[in-house]
Order: sequence, then C-alpha cells, then structure tokens
Amino acid sequence: MIELIPAIDLIDGKCVRLTRGDYQSKKIYNEDPLEVALSLEAHGLRRLHVVDLDGAREGRIVNYRILERLATRTALVIDFGGGLKRDGDLEIAFECGARMVTGGSIAVKEPETFAAWLDRYGSGKIILGADAKEGKIAIDGWQQTTDEALIPFMTSYHRKGITKAICTDISRDGMLQGPSTALYRDIREALPDLYLIASGGVGSIEDIEQLEAAGIPAVIFGKALYEGRIKLNELIRFADES
Repeated sequence: MIELIPAIDLIDGKCVRLTRGDYQSKKIYNEDPLEVALSLEAHGLRRLHVVDLDGAREGRIVNYRILERLATRTALVIDFGGGLKRDGDLEIAFECGARMVTGGSIAVKEPETFAAWLDRYGSGKIILGADAKEGKIAIDGWQQTTDEALIPFMTSYHRKGITKAICTDISRDGMLQGPSTALYRDIREALPDLYLIASGGVGSIEDIEQLEAAGIPAVIFGKALYEGRIKLNELIRFADES
C-alpha cells in the first residue's frame, strides 16, 4: 500500500503552494497551517511533509515555530525541509518536533556536511531531497539547475547509507497534470531498495493509484487537495489499508 504524505508549504507562516517552484506564483490556501494539519489527521492521515519556503530562499530555518505548533498539537509524523544548511538548523528542527529532515541543496553543495548528518542522526531521520529538472538536480529552492544527473546522484547517496529519498520533477510540480511515473519506475529499477517518495504533478486519486500500481512506496501531494481535485474522504481507504 502506497504511503500518503500530504504537504504543507510555508511562507510567512501561511499554507501556500507554488507552481514549478516559482515564488511569484504563490497562492495562499489557509492562514493557519494547524487547521489544515488537524483536518488531515481527522481523516486518518499519519504523515506530513512540511517545507519552509522562506527558509529555502533565505538559506536558514525560518518557520520553526509553525513546525513546533504542528508537532505539539497533532500526532502526525512530520518531515521538515527548506533552508537546512547548518548543524544548528537540524537541532532546531528536531527540537521543534520534526521526526525527519530533508536535505537537498546541502547534499549537492556540501556533501561532507550532509554525510556527517547521516552519520550523526542515522538514515531513519535524514531524507535525501532529489529535485530534478530535465534529469538534472536543481538546488536553492529550484532556482539553479546543476550538472548532476539525477539517478547517479541518488545512487551515490544510497551507497553512503541513505534509505529514503524524495524526488520531485519540477516540471510537473503544481501543474496537476499527473506525476512522472516513468521516471519513478526508472529510479526503482536502478535502486529497488530505496524508499522512494514521489512528488510533483499529482492531480487526482487516479494519479495516486497509478503510482501505487507502479510499486512506488510513497507519494507527496498538496495542491490537488487544496484545489479540491482530491477529497479528504477519498483518502480514508488508503489510510485504513496502510
């Protein structure tokens, strides 16, 4: 059964969504992220992906108080990312209730630091963020595309001990036109032991079912939920079967 991971993206403490990582496309869906989180929990969801978009832009953790509020007022298992650059950022995130953190840009720009986090906290708490544009890794809130090829990049970190990775196809993110299932199949074929979390493009329950049929372990989705393309009561059966 595929694991469902709804997303809450934060700007100025509010629940927002971007399209293809463009900050100019920001749309506010709820002034209170806790209200969203409580509704998710009430419908049987157990996980939550929280992205500090302010942090991603500024290169430091910003919305940690919101993280703390979500973690203390719900029982959701939260992974947190966005702007985690220093040891102190991780300490704040974990102290504020994150069970896991996601590192993307840091894994490209400072691989020694990211490897040290993996050694210190273990693979159960460190998720690799592999955001891709046309098969290349993108960093810094998707504002820069590198020369790093996606699957070799993920393979190198899997060999170093990473067991979980979030892969976002930037071209699909926020478009509601379906996920990059073929890409995720390729990653699964290359790295069958990796707990792959698909992200970007989900626009319907059928998209989630497609990923499940392809053997993808988990999926992150957000905009489809906020836009009413996916209803919370449609997700109950996945939560009940997981």
